[in-house]
Amino acid sequence: MLVRAVFWICAATCVTASTKGDAAAAAGPRLHNNQLYKFSYTTELLLDKARGSKEGSAGYRISSDVNINLVWRDPSNKEDQLIQLAISNVRIEPASQGSEKNNILHGSTTESILGKSKLAALTKPFLVHLKNGKTKAFYSYWSEPSTIRNLKRGITSLLQFQIHTGKVVENDVSGRCTVQYKAAEGQVTRTKFLETCKTSETGFTTHSTVLGVSRKSSSVTVFKLEDGFIKSAVAEETHSLAVSARRSTAAKIVSRQTLLLVGKEAGPMEMAGKDVAGVVKSIDDKLAAVGIVPEKLKTQCKGCPTLFEHWQVVQKQLEPASLSKATAPRSFLGFIQSIRKASKDEILKVLKSASKTTLPQVVDAVTSSQTPASLDAMLEFLNFTDAKGLVLQERFLYACGFASHPNEKMLTALLNIAKGKIGSTEIKESVVIIMGALVHKLCLKGSCDLPTVVQVKNMILEGPESTNVESEVQMYLLALKNSLLPEAIPILTRFAESEVGSYSTIALTALQRYDVHLITPEVKQTVNRVYHQNRRIYEKNVRAAAADVILSSNPSYMEVKNLLLSIGDLPHEMNKYMLSKIQDILRFQMPASKTIRQALKDMISHNYDRFAKVGSSSSYSGFMTQSPDVTSTYSLDILYSGSGILRRSNMNIYGSSQGSMLHGLQVAIEAQGLETLIAATPDEGEEDLESFAGMSALLFDVQLRPVTFFKGYSDLMSKMFSMTGEPMNVVKGLILLTDHSEVIQLQSGLKASAEFQGGLAIDISGGMEISLWYRESKTSVNNRAALVVTGNVTVDMDFLRAGLEVSFETEASLDFITTVQFSEYPFLVCMQMDKATFPVSEYFTRYESLPSGKSIKSRKGKKQLVPGSEFPLHQENSNMCKRVFESSW
Repeated sequence: MLVRAVFWICAATCVTASTKGDAAAAAGPRLHNNQLYKFSYTTELLLDKARGSKEGSAGYRISSDVNINLVWRDPSNKEDQLIQLAISNVRIEPASQGSEKNNILHGSTTESILGKSKLAALTKPFLVHLKNGKTKAFYSYWSEPSTIRNLKRGITSLLQFQIHTGKVVENDVSGRCTVQYKAAEGQVTRTKFLETCKTSETGFTTHSTVLGVSRKSSSVTVFKLEDGFIKSAVAEETHSLAVSARRSTAAKIVSRQTLLLVGKEAGPMEMAGKDVAGVVKSIDDKLAAVGIVPEKLKTQCKGCPTLFEHWQVVQKQLEPASLSKATAPRSFLGFIQSIRKASKDEILKVLKSASKTTLPQVVDAVTSSQTPASLDAMLEFLNFTDAKGLVLQERFLYACGFASHPNEKMLTALLNIAKGKIGSTEIKESVVIIMGALVHKLCLKGSCDLPTVVQVKNMILEGPESTNVESEVQMYLLALKNSLLPEAIPILTRFAESEVGSYSTIALTALQRYDVHLITPEVKQTVNRVYHQNRRIYEKNVRAAAADVILSSNPSYMEVKNLLLSIGDLPHEMNKYMLSKIQDILRFQMPASKTIRQALKDMISHNYDRFAKVGSSSSYSGFMTQSPDVTSTYSLDILYSGSGILRRSNMNIYGSSQGSMLHGLQVAIEAQGLETLIAATPDEGEEDLESFAGMSALLFDVQLRPVTFFKGYSDLMSKMFSMTGEPMNVVKGLILLTDHSEVIQLQSGLKASAEFQGGLAIDISGGMEISLWYRESKTSVNNRAALVVTGNVTVDMDFLRAGLEVSFETEASLDFITTVQFSEYPFLVCMQMDKATFPVSEYFTRYESLPSGKSIKSRKGKKQLVPGSEFPLHQENSNMCKRVFESSW
């Protein structure tokens, strides 16, 4: 026992000794008394495209001499030091060599660029308190401009390091960051993990990864040591920002620092003093601990137009006739930037002066700005008690739904509108539906427990079972579909078995949007009951929606086998639809394909009788684009009634990037109860359905309020005789798709502002025509869009501004037309999905300017035409289209 005790005492002693040794080894740089260290210092900033450009980078280089000496050292701790730094011989020059024409600094002196007072402030000595290699305090003057203090902080960042290997959390000019040190003979390498840095300046970004901006950053500093202090320090920091969906639209920031020892000479003697504060005061009582973290810079735009002046310039580009051109979203993005700097009164002035035709676009821009002033202006401008203002009110609500970074205030505003008097039933529905979308986005940001979010959650969760009005139940179910709340799954599961077909369809399509791991065995059991009609007879479109949920939720072998066994016992067109669905999953290699292949090995499930069913219904998926950046797919599902009239048409477009999925577009057209028009017999379970046709759109993961073409037999007949063939507008407006803003604090003390925005001008319309004379029906979905994405990176130092813009733009159209001839059975069905030839343009702009007004700007671009095409569908459709076109001649 005594031996064991002695062993533990010895072990503890060794550990203690080791710990003390590590503490001693944790020392940083150590200056000698009576020594003046003379350094040359250079900081360089480069802004360019990610892959560089022939024109060279925008940016500049600041060079100077820096003298460093020890002022005071704690007698009891040699690592506790107060150091003085003095900058002199400052020079500013372009980062890239070019012609005099492209050199904004040509003919300028450092004093003329900085100004006499700023140059004097920069060359005024300042103090740094170092302890064990870490900066404890930075002493300078509050009277100095913030940009000057930040440059001094940049030099200070090269004095902070430790001379042993390890990972630590440090505070410096970059913020509070995790740092890795690697020590070797006479050298220390510092790697700063910039993604861990926490600063006071926070930006925002789009919630969707597919529409967002990615950033890759690195910061490495190599210190070479001599006699305990720095012989050289070389730092390079890079930040690359790229649009996820098109990574060639990218900008790169490179910041370099070099501190090189050029000589030593006798310097001032070390001062006596009890502590740092006393020594600093004795040197200059105006010196203050101004903090290591840089202050926010307040830049003022001299000569910039007011918001109203900006509006007068862009208003022609925001006329409805211009919305299909790229000039519309580009003007929209610039207008948003101006609105974000404007006051409520300035915004109201523009709203009140806009013409009737441009006002909806102004509402889009003001709402998309997402500032307190813009929201207050919109709430004051709109009168929700007036039913005549439906268009503007709905544009406001949709812009809220597409908001890139909504906050609690926006949700509170919508909640107050919902509680107040609303003149239009359609607007009441849209308010609640959009609140569901805002709840989803706020929960994604970790704000699910905010008081207003909790209140709205309770409202939409309790809503479906709190009313018997059909339109209100649908409203709450659509809000739950947008919210994607896990708590809503039991509610949606109950409504999936509803006797009302529209409730079941909404509930089932909502369940399909959830992550597979949230679809429990209980949910699957309910959905299977609906498909197999274990408790009641359901409409075909309800059963089709149930099948979609089953096949997209990691189905078991038995679930798939039961689906296969049902084929042959379904209504004719439902048989064909399910058969086409199974074949599409196998052809497109969807997740359920492996299980389906296993089930098809059973000849009872897989035989000629089941797989030879005829009909016109179909399901098809294909690729729109495939690239390293983004993959875009489309799917078309068409379900007909036994009489040949469209029952459901569903077009979807998805985008995926970096493992994330975005439901870009869904347009569903649904019709029922039209068999009486052609004296046909309705299918089972659909004998008593009211005549109805409508259209529903989901855009960028946000479900919008459905649009009704007609409802009821009398409405149907009046619409048929007044039908012009013109499509009905479903969504029209300007949408802020990408919205990324951040301030990047560079180790050199400079700040880079990065703003990436993507604007979309969109017009989605749909229509349905029925000709009893020719026994033909035609449905159409027309999509027109213009897209502009811009990325601006700017470094503004009051005395010199440098920046670049990368951008791309395109104008495109996509039409989906279905023609059905039901004069005979099987009826002829032709589906067409056409993409017109469209241009894609890319631009790169670099710019530099001085406060005097002198500026240079260069812009390069390239343009290409992407040929139009008709997206392929199954061969059976091609054969059918030939017959339809032949019969039309």
